[in-house]
Amino acid sequence: MGSARVQAAGLCKWYGQVVALNDLGFAVDAPVLGLLGPNGAGKSTLLKLLTGQLRPSKGEVRLLGEVPWDNRRLMARLGYCPESDRFYEDMPALEFAALLTRLHGFRAPDAHRLARAALEQVELGEVAGRPIRSLSHGMRQRLKLAQALAHAPEVLVLDEPLSGLDPLQRARSIELLRDLGDRGVCVLISSHVLHELEAMTDHILLLHRGRLLAQGAVGRVRELIDAHPHRIALEAGRARELARALLAFEDVVRVEVDGARVVVETRSPDACYERIGELAASGAFELRSMLSLDDNMQAVFRYLVQPEER
Repeated sequence: MGSARVQAAGLCKWYGQVVALNDLGFAVDAPVLGLLGPNGAGKSTLLKLLTGQLRPSKGEVRLLGEVPWDNRRLMARLGYCPESDRFYEDMPALEFAALLTRLHGFRAPDAHRLARAALEQVELGEVAGRPIRSLSHGMRQRLKLAQALAHAPEVLVLDEPLSGLDPLQRARSIELLRDLGDRGVCVLISSHVLHELEAMTDHILLLHRGRLLAQGAVGRVRELIDAHPHRIALEAGRARELARALLAFEDVVRVEVDGARVVVETRSPDACYERIGELAASGAFELRSMLSLDDNMQAVFRYLVQPEER
């Protein structure tokens, strides 16, 4: 295998007759890597393989050039935030974070100092002395992130870390994770919420039913849907006349009109954009706005998954 920080080759994991991952192969060196897919896609299984909690049924996975299974030296370089909660409910938040930091080999005073700094980093400094059972779901999520950050890991592995956060805390956590990636930390983060990953990284692995549907930059993955009609939303003063003009083009599949809004589907988006520009320049249709409905990860995901579900 190559020198990329996150790699897999022929990676499979099954539980009895249930196939969780099937023949995954990739090599990624992006600062922040997003694992995208619905529940049950195999995201958590892949993260558990990368953190040495599971052993591959077949194939190989490597992190920082090393095999994670039974690798204590590699585990010391990782920070892990699981999807599910596992807390000592009566323990204060600071003591919990410090305890897990001590497990990485730090002495008690250093562990408490690092844990407190991590709590401040995720804006939990004011509740450091409160028992965990008294914390809200969003606070518990941030506490999991704090314990993963406290020992300054080289790799941060996060399984649905933004679930349950309010909009402000979600935005701040996204900013924090982007900043960590900029500072050289390798951040692996899973989510089934598309815009969350899009806000943090341009590099994704798209998983569905244990298979890798696509990988790479969002723009590159977007090219995979070119075989499907591309949707463009327009707002115009003479919407019906504009719709009739668009239907005259051979690459236009369909046009929908709802008041002043026109949605056109085309097989050749570049050509269609050019024609729309010409129509707007003519001044005949009072074109007020134009918006692509498919230049986002939601559309990429929908189009790539559709053939699997038919």
